[in-house]
Parts: sequence; C-alpha cells; structure tokens
Amino acid sequence: MLGSTASAFAETAPKVVNIGYQKANIFALLKYRGTLDADFKKQGIEVRWVEFTAGPQMLEGLNVGSIDLAATGDAPPVIAQAAQADLVYLAHSPASPKTEAIVVPENSSVKTVADLKGKRVALNKGSDVNYLLVAALEKAGLTYKDITPVYLTPSDARAAFQRGAIDAWAIWDPFLSEVETNAKAREVTNAEGLVPHYTFFLASRKFADTYPQTAVKLVDELKTTSDWANAHPDETADIQSKSTGLDKAIWAKALARMPFGAQRMTPEVFQEQQVLADKFKKVGLLPVAVNVSSATWSLDKK
Repeated sequence: MLGSTASAFAETAPKVVNIGYQKANIFALLKYRGTLDADFKKQGIEVRWVEFTAGPQMLEGLNVGSIDLAATGDAPPVIAQAAQADLVYLAHSPASPKTEAIVVPENSSVKTVADLKGKRVALNKGSDVNYLLVAALEKAGLTYKDITPVYLTPSDARAAFQRGAIDAWAIWDPFLSEVETNAKAREVTNAEGLVPHYTFFLASRKFADTYPQTAVKLVDELKTTSDWANAHPDETADIQSKSTGLDKAIWAKALARMPFGAQRMTPEVFQEQQVLADKFKKVGLLPVAVNVSSATWSLDKK
C-alpha cells in the first residue's frame, strides 16, 4: 500500500474526481470492474471517466484541468512538463519493455533498425514508442533525422500499415498483438534492453495537494486491481476485449507480456525519466530542458 487509508477521507473529499483513461489501459479495467466507483460513492464522491485516444492528448486534458488523474507511458509526462503542466507522479507500474515494438510487414526488406535509414516510420507523436524509436536509432548509429517520422494515431497508422503507405510502425500493446496476429507483422525490435517502458499514474499537483488521501486511495485501488488482473488473466482478457473490441485471443497474447502493478516512485525511476527528457531535448523533440524530479510528490510531506 502506498499509504494508510484508514483515515483516507479525514480530509474534505472532492465532490467529483475526473479520471482520464484509454480503453486499453489499467484505468479501463478499474472502470469496468466498478470497485473505485463503489468505494468513492460511499464517501459521496462521483467518479467521471473521460476517454482519450492516447497519453499525449490525455495530459493535455490534465494540463487544462479537464481531468484530475491520468495513466500514461514514459514520454507523455515529460512532454507535458516541457509545456509547463503542473503534474506530479503518484506511482508507476513494473517495467514492460516487451509490450512495445517497431514492426514491419512480413515480407519487408528491413531486417534491423539500421535498415530503417531513409524509411517512413509511423508513430503517435509524443507517445511511449517515440522514446523507443529514438533509443533504437541511437543504438544502431542513426539519428532521428535519418528516418521520416509519420505521426499518426494507432487507428490511422494501422490502416497505413495495411495498405503499405509506411515502411515501419512503432506501436504498443494491444495494437502490437493485433497487427502481429492479423497482419503477420514482424518485429524489428522491441524495447527490451533499450527503454524500460513504464505506465505512470499521474495527478495535477493542485488535486494531489488538495486531496492527498484521495490520490493515495486511488493508487491503492490500482494496486488491488493490478493484483487481481495478474492472478486472473483469462477474465482480464475478457474484460479488455469487451472494452476495446479486440479479440480475446489478442488480449491474451498482450497480457502475457504486460505485468500490472502500482509501486512507489523511486529516485532510480525518476533518473530513468530524466534520461528520456535529456534524449528528447537532444534530438529536438523537447523545446526546453526538463527537470523531471520537479514533479515529485509524496504523501509523507503533506
């Protein structure tokens, strides 16, 4: 547990908590199961779920105040910090580098990351896989300027991949599992050995500072839901299939490499995020330097 919840609502609780979610992440599972809604309802708190297509768009919502809490991957919070978003890191999932990859069509001539030179690579700008692509190119002796990034949402990129309009696609699960299963996409590399790939649980600083016990309670619920999901992969695959419309078999494949969890932030994880921020600044994906640790938050300080 991230903090004692015995006095979780000794503070004046909010009337409404606005939570950003994507259909494919842990918040979608929490929403579907209804445990957080039921628990918060006892305290007179209404939960409003606001759907987003991807992390960068979600953190734009956090920045403008349309949501209070969010879950995204590695890159979006750093990019949001560069845009002056006053967010804080509440917790993170276990690393899951096998859940994102750079893929090509089955018969592509691209065999290695070095072969991507001069190629059109689709990705969702500012998403986790943006970091994977930067790190993979660097390891292969290339730079971001050696490829042509094509910034597309997952659905648009999937269509472009199908019709051959792009040479490669940097994508994450469950979309990764779907294109591997239905289009026989071939992995050039996943993130293993390149970037850790976490899910981060975030809040606006105003919300976390005003309602610290409520923020902690949310993360405790995430921990409980994560433990349940890890112990019940078949039921989790069924729920996520209904949430996303993707086949249960695709979700089963994705979940086999997707550990759930909610852990305290550590200096080591903040340092890993700082490495990301520095790389993005170096390649021109960030307009300013970012001090990631400025988004540190702890209930102990409240």
